[in-house]
Amino acid sequence: MAPYVAPVPAVPVHGAPGLAPEAPVYATHEPAPAPTHAAPTHAAPPSAAHAPHAPATGAPNVGAIAAFGETLRQGIRRSMQISSDRLEIVVCSLLAGGHLLLEDQPGVGKTQLARSIASTIDGRFARVQATVDLLPTDILGATVWHAATGTFEFHPGPVFTNVLLVDELNRATPKTQSGLLEAMQELQVTVDGQTHLLAQPFIVVATQNPTAGYDGTYPLPPAQLDRFIARLSLGYPTPAQEAALLRERPEIDDQPLVSLGDLVAAQAATRQVATTEPLLQYVVSVLGATRHHPLTETGASPRAGLQLLSAARARAALQGRDYVLPDDIQALAPAVLAHRIQPVPAAPADAQLTVVADALAQMPAR
Repeated sequence: MAPYVAPVPAVPVHGAPGLAPEAPVYATHEPAPAPTHAAPTHAAPPSAAHAPHAPATGAPNVGAIAAFGETLRQGIRRSMQISSDRLEIVVCSLLAGGHLLLEDQPGVGKTQLARSIASTIDGRFARVQATVDLLPTDILGATVWHAATGTFEFHPGPVFTNVLLVDELNRATPKTQSGLLEAMQELQVTVDGQTHLLAQPFIVVATQNPTAGYDGTYPLPPAQLDRFIARLSLGYPTPAQEAALLRERPEIDDQPLVSLGDLVAAQAATRQVATTEPLLQYVVSVLGATRHHPLTETGASPRAGLQLLSAARARAALQGRDYVLPDDIQALAPAVLAHRIQPVPAAPADAQLTVVADALAQMPAR
């Protein structure tokens, strides 16, 4: 593996004042221009294996990314008990630049996870409690008339942060839920015809109570669900973990382990992890299988494929590889795809996971 090159500053990201980080570069060559959101695909001949025979020019320093991921794991585990497989999904989502949907019972650590992420990356944290009377302006901000100066001034809302926790999102009305769509997809908000860029990184961690047995909830629409890279359930702790929790209640450690710039740079390097044409065709086949399943009314979208590939790149880098394998797709598909599946009305409760499992089984990697 090539030696690690010392980080160099990147061009600051334009966003809210004081939030634009200067990021180091996780690369094995001289710094290149800032990458675009679409990572280059390294195609292979039809007979080639999923792993490229030689590293592509400008291959990411996966050793540095893997070490960075381990630091993220340590930072999150300082303040909470979380299983390794769930933590892996969280770290992959962070490196992929995605948003997390936590669906679980109250009191299992959803808020603690969001605060732990913010403290680990030295990011600004904001929390919004969703209620039926919450308005979009309560999240995005509003333009206010100042009589003393005779001018309108924009007052930014809590969305202008690095880690935004929206607690019990499904208690907000559809109008308020839709207020997050532009922010989550385009990293900007538009208020009164004026567009305001958000800081980077920008991560939404939304919690959602199970709808069964809970009055006053509004199911998230497909367009909202499709913007979350993964849905995660933390579950109850093991008896040993719960006993440890009772002995000593964990507190949020405010000491950051990495910087915002480190995370932005690691995300950019992760986007350079290589894929091959056979692997891309495999992803397309899995997406197609979810759309034609008898339990499916609406299958996984093209955006789902993009986010699945982004998460798979992150998993590959965390394991020290600069190329994606079908194993990465299979490991992350349930968390990334299941919540986007719209099952038929008569489908069982676990239909979404069944559809994804069947799609993976029907489309073996070649």
